[in-house]
Amino acid sequence: MGKVRFHMTMTLDGYIPGPNQGPDKPFGEGTEHLNDWMFKLRCARELFGQEGGETGASDDVFREGMANIGASVMGRNMFGGEPGPWGRDPWNGWWGEDPPYHTPVFVLTHFPREPLVMQGGTVFNFVTNGIESALGQARAAAGGKEILISGGANIIQH
Repeated sequence: MGKVRFHMTMTLDGYIPGPNQGPDKPFGEGTEHLNDWMFKLRCARELFGQEGGETGASDDVFREGMANIGASVMGRNMFGGEPGPWGRDPWNGWWGEDPPYHTPVFVLTHFPREPLVMQGGTVFNFVTNGIESALGQARAAAGGKEILISGGANIIQH
């Protein structure tokens, strides 16, 4: 059985998203540069289908952290959109048509939704019956590889 990893940017004083998170502010207000370090790295740029980027110790650590991932778990806020029911034209995530996951992703939510199949092998599965169920489904989908918990803060508290 693969390990469960946690990967998230956090400020030194313990904040993850800022206030008023929404579709136009994925990390909330005051966090515009929180992930600048990551988006400069070659490994992160590759995940988003981009070329170039910095190499070195930070890139090596990030690359190692992203290796051998078979499935991911995230919360509704990490996936994005407005709170509440999904609505007629539901949100499809922050990442465009080819999200950087390339594996099954299990999104914890209170609102049911059909799986969302994206390019590159990413399938967002919406789980309404708790973290234990999401982790169980992720373990089954990961096929012995590791599981990445990529956010948000509420997921880690469970």
